[in-house]
Amino acid sequence: MSDTTIFSGLRASPAGDFFAVLKPRVMSLVVFTAAIGLFAAGAPLSPINAILIIALIAIGGGGSGALNMWLDADIDAKMRRTAARPVPSGRLSGASVRNFGLILSVVSVVLLALVSNLAAAALLGFTILFYVVIYTLWLKRITPWNIVIGGAAGAFPPMIGWVAATGSISLEAVLMFGLVFIWTPPHFWSLALFMKDDYTRAKVPMLTVTHGRPETRKQITIYTFALVPVSLMLAFSSIGGPIYLLVALGLNFAFVKGALAMRKRNEQKAISDRFETERGFFRLSLLYLFGLFAALAVEIGLRQAGIGPLDWPVVAAITGVAG
Repeated sequence: MSDTTIFSGLRASPAGDFFAVLKPRVMSLVVFTAAIGLFAAGAPLSPINAILIIALIAIGGGGSGALNMWLDADIDAKMRRTAARPVPSGRLSGASVRNFGLILSVVSVVLLALVSNLAAAALLGFTILFYVVIYTLWLKRITPWNIVIGGAAGAFPPMIGWVAATGSISLEAVLMFGLVFIWTPPHFWSLALFMKDDYTRAKVPMLTVTHGRPETRKQITIYTFALVPVSLMLAFSSIGGPIYLLVALGLNFAFVKGALAMRKRNEQKAISDRFETERGFFRLSLLYLFGLFAALAVEIGLRQAGIGPLDWPVVAAITGVAG
């Protein structure tokens, strides 16, 4: 038996399907932003405690993802992008995925309360309920602004990480939340631009379906410009710094440029090139968020190592001359 056959068998196994319903790509973003929120707080945590907190937040995110897949099976079955998922394809029963999601969600909240604090556990529980009930059951099916409000669920992880470390919410936690919250609509709407037919077929009132692609491009541009001040405010907070500022300026320039280029598009041109500009903006949106949080991680690492901007040779030379 070849390695390819072995890999294919594992991927098609029940274990692989249960892993798939956790939405691992989404979970990776949850883990990354939650970890930055946790370490940015600067609270003394043992490595084991920190790993447990991040793992439990990830498990909670995976549990909510499983519940989302259970509830969205009817929609997923009508969309090319999601028809092969474990529940609509029939590889897993809805009941088993529902029970799996409930167990993971409850266990993650209870254990987070024991490992960190009640505030973090309560915030994780609220996030799961918000994503499953408010977004999946309600907003996604009735309003084109579903992702605007529902995006809050994906914006909570860095705040949960911060609260798990400190027990309280600060300006920095709110800014990290705001960054992901405002980033979410242009990210998902750019996907909806080239997946409109799927959403139409599934009767999901995404903005592209209810208002059309031109209005969606306009709203993407508005939200992209709104991202600029929020992202830059982080540079001047206690967790930001010059590295983050430079990265934010560069990424914001690219993001705004991409949104404006997409805003000028007409349907005939977009269809003829298979929405290549829109697909490029979607990929850029992932780089944008990852780059900003990675820059925060660098700032946090340097600060914890005792290296501040004034310790940089160039800055030290300038300040020395000025002095």
